[in-house]
Amino acid sequence: MDANPHGREGRSATDPERIVSLAPSATETLRELGGLDRLVGATHHCETDAPAVGGWLNPDYDAVADRDPDLVLTADDLQADLAADLRERGHEVFHVAPSTLGEVVESFAELGAAVGLPKAGHDLAWRARSRLDRVRSLVADRDRPVVYCEEWSDPPMAAGNWVPEAVETAGGRYPFVSPGERSREVSRGRVETAGPDHVVLHVCGHGDRADPGAVAERGWDLPAVERGNVHVVDDSLLNQPSPRLVEGIETLAAELHPDAVSS
Repeated sequence: MDANPHGREGRSATDPERIVSLAPSATETLRELGGLDRLVGATHHCETDAPAVGGWLNPDYDAVADRDPDLVLTADDLQADLAADLRERGHEVFHVAPSTLGEVVESFAELGAAVGLPKAGHDLAWRARSRLDRVRSLVADRDRPVVYCEEWSDPPMAAGNWVPEAVETAGGRYPFVSPGERSREVSRGRVETAGPDHVVLHVCGHGDRADPGAVAERGWDLPAVERGNVHVVDDSLLNQPSPRLVEGIETLAAELHPDAVSS
């Protein structure tokens, strides 16, 4: 992907000119690639002015077809069946389902190649790796606090996928889910036994509106609550496998090691 087959970062006759994105992560990555001018439809979960074509898990197939896309973007295992349905309907689909931090970063280059912007994709992935390496270097010699990241609160679910690596990169320890595994429900006893020094709330669909006081109201005996270390992070910064995840890791590092990392 280092070489641009077009000679320069321009469009060829085979590049998709009309793109529909059914995943907020794909929309954000396309934005960073400089390809939003090709976006002719997106879900109402995506931050764009493109015409809405339904929700993330329940798009309107007729509305997608009305946009006459050259390419439809989907993401995550939860959209795998949806991607298959779209292909059966005759649509060209680019689907990614990263489960680790490395796969998230590599997906930037893959998406760039899929939309005819290979150099932009390569460069975006390179910048992401550079930023993550910088965070790792800043926290390399620091003590690593235990961090509990909650993706859903009713019932409480410990975040999985790339979040364990995000915590490690940010200078913490995450004894709840292994890297690459799906998020899972977690018991009060499991969290209390781990004794997290920090709790991070990034509840799906809540943006940055989660209530940090709700953790104390549960009555859980956690060092993080005693020390006032319950943090609310916009869910897109940790739940979304897009360039926003890099910003989320930088934000998390600043919370865990404020004397080493400037927010």
